[in-house]
Amino acid sequence: MKTSRLTILLLSGILASCGVHREEVSRPRIVVGIVVDQMRWDYLYRYYEHYGHSGFKRLMRDGYNCQQTMINYLPAYTAPGHTCVYTGSVPSLHGIAGNEWMDRNTGEMVYCTDDATVKLTEDGRPMSPANLLVTTVTDELRLATNFESRVYGVAIKDRASILPAGHLANAAYWYNEQTGHFVSSSYYSNPTPAWLQSFNNRNVTDSLLGNGWYLLHNEETYTESTADSTPYEGAFPWEKEPVFPHRYDTVTGPRRNAIVKTTPAGNTLSIMMAKECIEGESLGKGAATDFLTLSLSATDYVGHRFAPNSMEAEDTYLRLDRDIADFLFYLDKRYGRNGYLVFLTADHGGAHNAQFLIDHNVPAGMEPAGTISGINEYLQQLFGLENIVTFTDNYQVCLDEALIARSGKDRAVIRQTIINWLEQQPAVAYTLDMENLWSNTVPEPIKTMAVNGYHKNRSGSIQIIPAAGWYGGNGHKTGTTHGTWNPYDTHIPLIWFGWNIKRGESNEQVHMTDIAPTLASLLHIQMPNGCIGKPINVALH
Repeated sequence: MKTSRLTILLLSGILASCGVHREEVSRPRIVVGIVVDQMRWDYLYRYYEHYGHSGFKRLMRDGYNCQQTMINYLPAYTAPGHTCVYTGSVPSLHGIAGNEWMDRNTGEMVYCTDDATVKLTEDGRPMSPANLLVTTVTDELRLATNFESRVYGVAIKDRASILPAGHLANAAYWYNEQTGHFVSSSYYSNPTPAWLQSFNNRNVTDSLLGNGWYLLHNEETYTESTADSTPYEGAFPWEKEPVFPHRYDTVTGPRRNAIVKTTPAGNTLSIMMAKECIEGESLGKGAATDFLTLSLSATDYVGHRFAPNSMEAEDTYLRLDRDIADFLFYLDKRYGRNGYLVFLTADHGGAHNAQFLIDHNVPAGMEPAGTISGINEYLQQLFGLENIVTFTDNYQVCLDEALIARSGKDRAVIRQTIINWLEQQPAVAYTLDMENLWSNTVPEPIKTMAVNGYHKNRSGSIQIIPAAGWYGGNGHKTGTTHGTWNPYDTHIPLIWFGWNIKRGESNEQVHMTDIAPTLASLLHIQMPNGCIGKPINVALH
């Protein structure tokens, strides 16, 4: 007996509605976002000849390399950078105006992930993403899959774990140097799973550190570096000079735990922790796509202490290349080569050491120590008020608004006096009045970057644009820092690799804000709710 076509259609509809057949949206099993802290774009090529074939070279060879990826806001710091990567937004909207800021309503200092309503799993500062004002792409993945997708953040730095993982994360883990453990907070439903306790109990930090930090290769092969000891490098507190090997076999307790942050072992530890999280939570094995955010923070600490041209920086990236190769092989084995999606980028770059540039006849300099006291002494002479300027971090100026209001002095006159004083300083190229943007004569893209970085309640009302080669160092002559608009701080790597990613590269300029909408497009989910970026075409046609 023949079954009518109508009957077949009706049965098909009934079976489909009962869940017998479900056509799923095409997505990878897991997304892994890797943010290398303080990695300038040129590090992909500076050490290229010394990299192996399975780390950075594999990403560039088999992935899609966005060669001209720029940060489009100020300041170029860790917390805003990690937040921008995952929100596609800028500080003006997402609210993470710096690693810390002064709340202009209360006058209080706020750390970016402070949250007094939660408790840390071990003694320490309570943390959560509460200060983040928009959603992340990780949040949107959770929402799009009705919370079937799982999201975890891993980093040495708390802010580099918490902010990327977002509001809806299952958990975020960061390093507690007092104990040598990874910790979390009561913001998350299960902050201390059994696998984490087991990993912490193994005390892998101590074994990774060993007796010291030795060069990976023979010293004569470090051709991209200055000599082993230069005036541009800072030594560890127990060292007489910053030379290899850096021995710390006699350092114990929390001081020893803290060393891992400023050595390549910190990156190795973070990747080990990432693997433990993947295994412990069985990520990529469920019905929906999971997401792991991984920040490698040790590169930043090494850069700050030793400067970009040091042998320490070169050795750190050669070792990181090996760690990335190992991690990619692990992902291959667990998910298959087309089962996972990876992107690698940075939260910001870093300047050459200013004294290094000066010694090579390049204009540069450091903000002298006592800048705040200097400007306040000048203002006191004119207005009779002490400590009018309370904060100049983030290359911004914050005022004691309550003091000015009580005094009855003309606030506009005080602000213009500060602007005039700053513009006479050799370190300053421009001083922007963020409350009267029409009055600023400054070229693009600097003006737009300042606007994108200005949050009305969390940013100073005066923005300082340092001269090229200059940075705020409070008089410290070793190491380096970052935060400015210049390409050395804002030109970052961006490589897409794995699931559905075509091989190739592009020199078309894109922005950090484009990463999150690209992920949203690849995963077929909504963009984060503060996103201003545009998707990059990196997928196979």
